[in-house]
Amino acid sequence: MSEQIQGKAPAAMITAPGSGSGKSMVTAALARLHRNAGRRVRVFKHGPDYLDPMVLEKASGNPVYQLHPWMTGEDECRWRLADATRDADLILVEGSMGLFDGNPSSADLAVLGGLPALPVIDAAGMAQTFGAVALGIATYRDDVPVHEVIANRIGSARHGEMLAESLPDGIRLLGAIPRHESMNIPDRHLGIVQADEIVDLEEKLDAAAEVLREAGLDRLPAEVTLTAERPPAPPRLLDGKRIAIAHDQAFAFIYRANLDLLGAMGAELCFFSPLADKAVPEADALWLPGGYPELHAKALAGAGTFKASLRRHHEAQRPILAECGGMMACMEELVDQQEDSHAMAGLLPGRSVMAGRLMGLGIQSLSTENGDLRGHTFHHSRLEPVFEAHAHTRRQRFDSAGEAVYVSDTLTASYFHSYFPSCPEAAADLFLRGGAGISGA
Repeated sequence: MSEQIQGKAPAAMITAPGSGSGKSMVTAALARLHRNAGRRVRVFKHGPDYLDPMVLEKASGNPVYQLHPWMTGEDECRWRLADATRDADLILVEGSMGLFDGNPSSADLAVLGGLPALPVIDAAGMAQTFGAVALGIATYRDDVPVHEVIANRIGSARHGEMLAESLPDGIRLLGAIPRHESMNIPDRHLGIVQADEIVDLEEKLDAAAEVLREAGLDRLPAEVTLTAERPPAPPRLLDGKRIAIAHDQAFAFIYRANLDLLGAMGAELCFFSPLADKAVPEADALWLPGGYPELHAKALAGAGTFKASLRRHHEAQRPILAECGGMMACMEELVDQQEDSHAMAGLLPGRSVMAGRLMGLGIQSLSTENGDLRGHTFHHSRLEPVFEAHAHTRRQRFDSAGEAVYVSDTLTASYFHSYFPSCPEAAADLFLRGGAGISGA
């Protein structure tokens, strides 16, 4: 019989009318503000985003997991939130895009978890219309409670007072955040810059937390009760198996839940850096996750030790999972943003080319003989292969063919990023037999 988990903690879904409102940095600053006050803070991210959780982990000092009712599953969303109440004084969930955007949306997750929504509204260039925006968000769906809002990027104290006066009955202003350099974070084509690349991130987070404190945002949200059932332990399908994992600034897009699952299934995980030209460790299988190989193409082209060891691993018929950027490293060439060509490992014939625009985006699933493995895709490059795809993923929204999946001996390569806990048996099989179990074989 499954174990029931129930706990209480102050909690809120930090959301916005749309992307670009500043909710990511507000969430991070809130986490750091309460952490600096001595509270234990747990933060989650709605959707498949890799980059925001990197900053949120730095801000909160605790692991950050993705929550998405379709990709990670409703039961897992409930469990992770309820489990966090065991040691958290505050639980924050950063939404994605606008509150009602997508299917399932951040609003759907808020309802599933029983969380109030706390919108961050960019008030720059806005006065009384602020109240209309807040009212619209609060009344759009009856099942999504909105009792407070945050004004972001205000111009003066009087501006903040005007915004507060514009709010209708039942909605109050939690705080008004002035424009401040510490509230900005650099970004690039796939989102914000990776946390480890921001040299002054700790100082920026502390400064942002102080901005929020001065704006009156140091009050805890309302306490909620969270209930869930603990999931059963996964099968020990990887007992005795050693999995090598590339991990550096070129290969950093890794769901923390994926690592947890591999360990829970019995695998020993060993990490190495292709950018440092380290050889693939002696292992039963290899995972080359996504990241930014295009930003480090010259270094990867010169990483002779890494590329030679990668080819030896492949020749030895040991499984390799190459996701997105990992797949790009397995091609013969990578053409970067400046249209310069760089030699990659050559496990797959053809090349990847930076396209200068978004080429793939969305939640998808991969059909296998063990069940559907869910995940997502998000890339700005295109593949120019000289071989046939083994299979294709399916788009969740349109139920149409998605990303190509290529299989070469025990190498499985695709722009598709897998969320392993969605189907542990299928994930384990990728490291045991490669792509043999993928439908289309």
